[in-house]
Amino acid sequence: MLALAGGVLLWTDSLRARERAVRAGRSACERYDLQFLDDTVSFARMRLARNDEGELRIARTYTFEFSDTGNNRRQGAIVMLGGEVQDLHLEPYRVQ
Repeated sequence: MLALAGGVLLWTDSLRARERAVRAGRSACERYDLQFLDDTVSFARMRLARNDEGELRIARTYTFEFSDTGNNRRQGAIVMLGGEVQDLHLEPYRVQ
């Protein structure tokens, strides 16, 4: 029962982190006048990491695609540390 409860907690926490990653990706694309393609992120990696206070948290990496011209697909990545965005990367693109 304990393992089942732990699994359910991990699953619900992962859903919340994914929702925050989608919002972060959408927000970054709006900020830089890019298209957030498919309106979703994909889970790529999960590991344990420490935050700035030294507390152990789950770090999840999500990838997504965006377009700068509407005719291409570029890659982006979001690292969530617990429930907070730790890092956001966008593949280089030409600024017009």
